[in-house]
Amino acid sequence: MSEAILVGSPNSGKSLLFNRLTGLRQKVANYPGITVEVFRGRVPAAPGVELIDFPGAYSLQPISGDEQVAVDYFAKALSDPAVAQVLCVVDITRLEKSLYFTLQVIRECARRRKPVLVLANMMDVLEKHGIEVDLKGLARELGAEALPVSARTGRGLEAVVRRLQTPPPAPATAAADAPDAILRGNAHQLARRYGPRGDALVRSQTRLDDFFLHTAGGGLAFFAIMFILFQSIFTWAQPAMNAVEALLSGIADAAVPLLGPRWLKDFTADAIFSGIGAFLVFVPQIFVLTFIIGMLEDSGYMARAALICHRPLRWFGLTGKSFIPMLSGVACAIPAIYAARAIDSPRKRLLTYLAIPLMPCSARLPVYTLLIAAFIPGTTALGGLVGLQGLAMFLVYFFGMFMGLLVAALASRAGKERHPDLPFVLEMPPYRLPAWPPLFRHAWSRCKHFVAKAGFIIFGVTVAIWLLGYFPNQGADLGSSWLGRFGQWIEPLFAPLGLDWRYGVAIMTSFLAREVFVGTLGTMFGIEGAEENMVPLVERIQDGGLPLASGAALLVFFALALMCVSTLAILWRESRSWRLAAKMFIAYGLMAYAGAVAVFQLMSLLA
Repeated sequence: MSEAILVGSPNSGKSLLFNRLTGLRQKVANYPGITVEVFRGRVPAAPGVELIDFPGAYSLQPISGDEQVAVDYFAKALSDPAVAQVLCVVDITRLEKSLYFTLQVIRECARRRKPVLVLANMMDVLEKHGIEVDLKGLARELGAEALPVSARTGRGLEAVVRRLQTPPPAPATAAADAPDAILRGNAHQLARRYGPRGDALVRSQTRLDDFFLHTAGGGLAFFAIMFILFQSIFTWAQPAMNAVEALLSGIADAAVPLLGPRWLKDFTADAIFSGIGAFLVFVPQIFVLTFIIGMLEDSGYMARAALICHRPLRWFGLTGKSFIPMLSGVACAIPAIYAARAIDSPRKRLLTYLAIPLMPCSARLPVYTLLIAAFIPGTTALGGLVGLQGLAMFLVYFFGMFMGLLVAALASRAGKERHPDLPFVLEMPPYRLPAWPPLFRHAWSRCKHFVAKAGFIIFGVTVAIWLLGYFPNQGADLGSSWLGRFGQWIEPLFAPLGLDWRYGVAIMTSFLAREVFVGTLGTMFGIEGAEENMVPLVERIQDGGLPLASGAALLVFFALALMCVSTLAILWRESRSWRLAAKMFIAYGLMAYAGAVAVFQLMSLLA
């Protein structure tokens, strides 16, 4: 098995090309810092070849954390005999940006006698504008073979596969002695000589930037896009949610009566359909959320949003580069923490770590949806495009983001150390139409990953909850079961929130993962009467008479508490400090409890 490593600068289309060649469904996005891990995949069209995707880097002198990963792995790979060649991707529409790194790669490969293949990506963009480039002349100057490709359309991949099986010759040893200063000057000259002519590409981007980066219009567009993002979680996903609910109810009605023993019927109805089924109903919202965020990333708008947010984020001690990991945290905190490697300043990276767990991630989404659907009427306007539930979702998301910023601001002002900060520099990638198939595949893959990751935990918890709630009286009285006794023991802890022991048990189990709250609650309500309605949990909560103040307190608690074991583990790994993860877990837990009690008491007084 021979290996080929894939390198290139950020936004060069490297990861999309990796997906094309390997068939893997890696995340593709159009802003710096998205690839912060090393991915491997076999090339089906080239048997015996494994392709390794490295993080994007602007040069072999790393500044950010993800560039350090790329440089370290690249140096190690060049010393590995299994590595047969290096594929270096350049964005042909922005040649000078890519050439300095490319010349450095060619120099290092010449020193170790490794073949290099330069892949001139984005050729479809040049063809669309009728622009030609002299790739043969560029390859002659570089001393390495260059192939025209388009990762978006698949053009030129057959030639790449042939070269994977038959590597080109190694660069001439004369290139091994060039210092970085000479390479930088050569990159500038080669870009002027062989880069695309004309300003059609610049004009099209400038027109869009005039609007999206305008002081007034850009800000309004930003808030409109964010509002549409959260409103779509309800409006776009609702038909799919109704379909999943109807499907699960139909299967339950057909399957449960066919089962023999009573305990098996009760287990299937209570644990499977009322517990796990209550969670699966909300998966379409995770798909919509992931798809919309991916569309913003792939289009190039995310970098503009980071630029818009830089000035207000500075007041909170953060940088515009913090916006990308923080918004990524809306999908999941784990890749968001990885993405924080792109933040140059160690202090601002630490402050971003503090803010990310308070971003309303997709694990919170089932909890938010359940509580909002139970307490907020489904009133809509403008033909169903705008509704109270969507507005409530926007507000609770905004609350989590605001609290993340507030915590970062307080930590920034409380810290005694003042690290020298690097200037804020952010590349503005070109606007591009999103690559729709990878977006759909990624959203679908994200849902499957989320269900697989949460499903195992939820299944184990629901089985345990069912056993404790069903025995010793075979489900005759949940309050006198083993689970009821435990719940009544911890009930005083949650009484200040107006919650009974059932909600206390659901909160305790959700410390494994937030989404377990829905499955646990579904199982317990199912034991109390799943034969009436085995899936819709919203009706059970409404019939239970939980006051609005308690619902608001739950929303606040889940918005602030750090209840994710995986996030704590990644924080420990990335910060190289278990103390940081432990302090955040305790501090956010106390803040969540105090905030929930305050909201409950305030709303109770107002009521």
